[in-house]
Amino acid sequence: MKKRHVLFLSFILGVCLAFLLVTYHKENVVVVYVAHDQDYSEPILKEFEKQTGIKVKALYDTEATKTVGLVNRLLAEKNNPQADVFWNNEVMRSILLKELGILQPYCSPNAKDIPEFYKDPECYWTGFAARARVIIYNTEKIKENPPTSIFDFTDPKWKGKACIANPLLGTTSTHFAALFAALGDEKAKELLVKMKENDVKVVESNSMVRDQVVVGECWFGLTDTDDAYDAIREEKPVSFVFPDQKNEQIGDLIIPNTVMLIKNSPHPENGKKLIDFLLTPEVEEKLAKIALQMPLKNSTSVPQYVPRVSSIKRMNVSYYQIFEKMNVSNQFIQENFLS
Repeated sequence: MKKRHVLFLSFILGVCLAFLLVTYHKENVVVVYVAHDQDYSEPILKEFEKQTGIKVKALYDTEATKTVGLVNRLLAEKNNPQADVFWNNEVMRSILLKELGILQPYCSPNAKDIPEFYKDPECYWTGFAARARVIIYNTEKIKENPPTSIFDFTDPKWKGKACIANPLLGTTSTHFAALFAALGDEKAKELLVKMKENDVKVVESNSMVRDQVVVGECWFGLTDTDDAYDAIREEKPVSFVFPDQKNEQIGDLIIPNTVMLIKNSPHPENGKKLIDFLLTPEVEEKLAKIALQMPLKNSTSVPQYVPRVSSIKRMNVSYYQIFEKMNVSNQFIQENFLS
């Protein structure tokens, strides 16, 4: 009888120990899906682990699927969420996730000094560390008076000399939807028709635009700041301008990273801690140094060669206005620009 009693107590203690270990493990884990480049995001997540003791389980996107793969995974997991946080590298699909009920609002105290323009008014997502669209040009082909406007892509003197990434994908897709929002449907459609007539070349990606300009296959093109900076750091014969910066022009598209809490996530409190960490000036400073991304916080210290977002004239349309134009923009591009 005594032996049975001891065995029973041992069993109970074992069950309790297993429960405590599972609970401890659960409380000290955060699962994050990451659309930002792993080379840049992984060191930041390791720093979070070091500072908090919370184990980070990160799932990164791949070059093949980009952000779309992670978004589709979040949609598939809606009824059984596996991720706590989504670190996105753009805004449109963050808005889509909000619209589809995937996100839980969280107003991080570290978001207070981020301009309202760059965060959801209901705290479903928050922006930080931004890229911008640029016109990159080959300095050996264009020695003076480089293109400075999206409308220069329609100028006959540049016929056949410009390129863009596939306008149905990535930031180029967002940029063209933003043009529909800023110009109105008819003027945006007219712009696209004229670009096609001017033999603007369509290549696979923003990085390919950069590469085509570097070798002079295209004299100039549309890409993002990070791609342009990569070429400049490698001392390639290129420079860039932020498009449409004059008073009467429409301004440029700014693309922040966005971070958000997943609804009914397994570790919501740790998810909030990770969001708080990502929205610090220190993280923006790191992203400015290693990925040349522009801070949204005025309190962030950055290298002199990284511009402030506030120094760029941005398009006077909200991300939600851009989101509303995605379908009409994509449809017109598919039927009239790429056909």
